[in-house]
Amino acid sequence: MEKNTPFADQELILGSSDPKISREIKRLVDKGRLRKIAPRIYTADLITSPEVLVRRHLFALLGKLYPDSLLSHRSALEFQPTSTGQIFLSYGYTKRIKLPGVTVRLLQGPGPVEGDHTIAPGLRVSQRERAILENLSISRQSGPESKNVARSYLEQRLDQIVRIHGEEELYQIRDRARQIADSLGMTREYRLLDKIIGAILSTHSSKVLSSSVAIARAAGHPYDPDRLNLFEILFRELKQSDFERRPEKNTSNESFEAFAFYESYFSNYIEGTIFELDEAKTIIETQQALPNRNLDSHDILGTYRLVSNRVEMNRIPRSPSELTEIIQSRHAILLGARREVNPGMFKDVINRAGQTVFVLPELVRGTLMKGYDLYAALEDPLSRAMFMMFLISEVHPFLDGNGRLARIMMNAELFSAQQSKIIIPTVYRDDYLLTLRRLTRKNEPIPYIKMLARAHHFSSTIHGASSDIIQDKLERSHAFGDSHDARLRILEE
Repeated sequence: MEKNTPFADQELILGSSDPKISREIKRLVDKGRLRKIAPRIYTADLITSPEVLVRRHLFALLGKLYPDSLLSHRSALEFQPTSTGQIFLSYGYTKRIKLPGVTVRLLQGPGPVEGDHTIAPGLRVSQRERAILENLSISRQSGPESKNVARSYLEQRLDQIVRIHGEEELYQIRDRARQIADSLGMTREYRLLDKIIGAILSTHSSKVLSSSVAIARAAGHPYDPDRLNLFEILFRELKQSDFERRPEKNTSNESFEAFAFYESYFSNYIEGTIFELDEAKTIIETQQALPNRNLDSHDILGTYRLVSNRVEMNRIPRSPSELTEIIQSRHAILLGARREVNPGMFKDVINRAGQTVFVLPELVRGTLMKGYDLYAALEDPLSRAMFMMFLISEVHPFLDGNGRLARIMMNAELFSAQQSKIIIPTVYRDDYLLTLRRLTRKNEPIPYIKMLARAHHFSSTIHGASSDIIQDKLERSHAFGDSHDARLRILEE
């Protein structure tokens, strides 16, 4: 672009009714300094595709082409063109205009009202309540050609508002929508919104709802849809995986109890409850807490009482209600000495680990119920164990003890199927936590699956007629080592 022209700093230039500007644009086009990419639209960028340029400057361009227009309907919720390139504006007349990569859908309707926000010079966007009403209007088209999002999507957005901000926020949306509905000619849409919000809050019939997440809330079992999506990702990968069967070899009472001891020892070590091995043995042998570490000692005792009980470890859930009953009863034993964390009772405050915020307290039961349906559809014992462990870990239903409980639930799945239980030794702690984190934060199930499959292989080699034999195998496997200085070794059988 030539310096000192009126367009030197502009990537997109609009044609003008000013003869002087029109002549200058024509001169620069003739010299190859500008190119026309659409009617009345020019650019000094001679390389980038017109589609990319229009998308890059879409809102500014719309404000210039259609001043005093309103980004409305689905575009006011999505803030981008649909998959087929549709963008919707309320304007003075109805028309369809094709631009490179985008089809502008002008819809005759009311202009901006108080509360609609400016997003670019000449362009405003429907405020939240207006956008919701607009998306409840009648549409003759469906899918990406429709001016409206799907009803189920809108209900999911409303449910998300309840989850994040509480019921009061929905009441405020309804009140604001009532205030603007008459002036916009949307009383029909407001009546429908009132029914939807009432159904979500269980004050009206749920028959008006179409979204599974909204229906679940109306039924009193709201769940976390983002977590359910994550569970489905893991479920799909597990359904496509095959695992070697590794039968339980610690079948005598002595070997079973010895394995259970190390299972308890390492499971507590992962959570930072660290004892010297001899100290932990003393706690289990005497069934007494160490004088100076009463609560930590009871954590080890609680874990051991569960995993060393063959009847308890044979219990697996056969229904969603059994799942909640089992985890609550096991938690009551696991952390029975820690009264401050309400053993056996689901959490009543939000818990988190680093950047991860776990399932909200009011969504715990519903999310466990939804997760159970996927768990029940798995057949392979290790697949069910992997899924169950992640389900409990990710929901984090209690104030404390969730990791230990998740591993107990995992091993109950294996033991009930006569498969070797899993130990996560100290040397493998980082592998365990890092792959869990990758699944939680990046939706990557394969590293998690491979990690537990390897842990299962390792654990199946840890067997023997006595505690000393099992300890020797653990030592030769580097199980007690620090993950920074050693690597888990799987012994040859």
